[in-house]
Order: sequence, then C-alpha cells, then structure tokens
Amino acid sequence: MGVDESTDDNKPTLAVTPGEPAGIGPDLLVSLIQAPRTSALVAIADADLLRTRASQLGLSIVIEDDLDNPTITPGRLTVCHVPVASPVHPGELDVRNAPYVLETLEIAATECLKGNYLSLVTGPVQKSIINDAGIAFTGHTEFLRDHTGVADVVMLLVADELRVGLATTHVPLREVATTITRELLERRLTLFLDGLRQWFRFDSPRVLVAGLNPHAGEGGHLGREEIEIITPVCDDLRARGEHLIGPLPADTLFTPAVLKTGDAVFVMFHDQGLPVLKHAGFGQAVNVTLGLPFLRTSVDHGTALDLAGSGRADAGSFLAAMALAERLS
Repeated sequence: MGVDESTDDNKPTLAVTPGEPAGIGPDLLVSLIQAPRTSALVAIADADLLRTRASQLGLSIVIEDDLDNPTITPGRLTVCHVPVASPVHPGELDVRNAPYVLETLEIAATECLKGNYLSLVTGPVQKSIINDAGIAFTGHTEFLRDHTGVADVVMLLVADELRVGLATTHVPLREVATTITRELLERRLTLFLDGLRQWFRFDSPRVLVAGLNPHAGEGGHLGREEIEIITPVCDDLRARGEHLIGPLPADTLFTPAVLKTGDAVFVMFHDQGLPVLKHAGFGQAVNVTLGLPFLRTSVDHGTALDLAGSGRADAGSFLAAMALAERLS
C-alpha cells in the first residue's frame, strides 16, 4: 500500500466534481489519482460510486474522509460523500440522479466561497438529463454564476498558449446578434481582461476581438454590428488604456501570423471560436470560468456515455484542467 504522504500542510487546494455519474467523469478521476500528485484534492461525490467504478476498471482505490487533511498518496482519494439517489450503471442515464449532480456542484461552490478550497475542477455533466428532471439548467457556467451571486461571468477555453473567450455562450445562433449589446460586450470584455490579469498574470493583455459578421461586416455591407456595437466598445476600452485589436474578420483571425500579435482572442459566439480551439487542442483543452470569486476549470468534452466503464476514456483534458487550476491558483 505504501506510506500515506498526507500531512497537515496538504491544504485541499482543489475541489473536484466528477459530473454525471453514468458518464466518464468518475472513470477519469479514479484513473488520475493512481499517479503521484503534488496538489491535494477533495472529490465531492458518492464514495461508493467511485469504489465501484474503480473496481469495474480494474483499479485500486482507498477512500478517505478526513477533509481537513486530504491525501496525495497514489491510489488514495479524499471524498466528501454525497450519495446518489439511484444505483449507477455506466452509460445509462437515470433522471433520479440529476439532483445529485447539482448537489455536488452546490456543495463544492459553497466550500470554495468559504475559502476552504482555492479552485473548483468540474467533470462533464449531461444537460439533457437534468432538464428531463424538470430542472432548468444550461450549463456549469451559468449555474455557478447564479449560485455565487455574481452579476456576470465569461467562458474562456485554453489549449496550450491559445486562449479564446466568448461574448455569448449557449445562445441559439438566431439570437446571437440581438444578444450582443454595447452593455453586454463592454461588461464581458472587461471581465475577460480582468481575468487575464488576475489569473494569467498579463499586465496589459493584448486581445484580438473578432467581428460578428463575415469579413467583420465588410464596412457595413454584411451587417452593422461592427460599426454600431463592437467598434465603439473597443474604442471606449482602448481610451481607458486597454490593448484591443479589432474587430477582425474571424476567418483570418486564427491564422498563425495574426495570433502572434495577441495574448488571447475574444469571439462573439460559441461556434465562432471553439471549433478552432478544439481542433488545436481537443483532449487537452480546458474550460475556465472568469468572473467568479474563485477559479473554476473544467474538461472540454462531454460525458461520453459509450466509453463509461470501458477503460478507454482519455483523461488528458481532466488532467489538464487539474494542472491549470493548480498552476493558476
């Protein structure tokens, strides 16, 4: 078994929620804790679920419950036990366990607000089953915004040195143009810039701002959002000393030569920036929520129900999310 390396100095820097119990989140967590780690973590989850999933994967795990002194010993995991409502079968969604997923998030976020954990790392959730349970849920980002009581947050995806922030997140494409107002864009660009300074240590971050329309509106011939909204907001922030470049045509913004001129990219809608980022770093990318009172990172993929319990799930993104949370914290 080896010697338990936990000490009173191992502050639980990371709170971890594995996400949907029938998905690959539990697989990834029990796999990752097999290796040596330098940062202590506490899993907010059903302890029996993790034991069972480890057994299904042929892995050894010892569950500890001393939340004030979390272990960093390989094969051992400190767990804040939250029981599932119904037995879990890998790959099989159960609407009865939807409240369990949200309860783990609520507990983890509340403990982060209290200062008991420095960061929160979240595994993938299945939005459809939560909605099927009659619970309005659009994603981690919006849930954590509401639970912590902050006015707004910004979604940032990170793949190595590529950082992409979003003006809008889970909004139908037909509603994007009306959602982007001067007020919203200024607020979220400000949160983005502040987050880059706070967590990524950029004194004066250079941000490449995408236009909304093809060719950034083609001088108004392909849309006027650049003229009436995006450019005025960028000009106002530039007047305050911020280093913004754009609005730029999104189709050329992601070319290597242009990317070298900035530290991060800010796009107008979800699928304007994330396909490029996930092509560049899928399986290693990390989702970061800026604007919360604490740091939150997450995987860049879904629950992969077809892989749950199979031992074939790639833990790269979960490992990257933990590593980034540890480094930035």
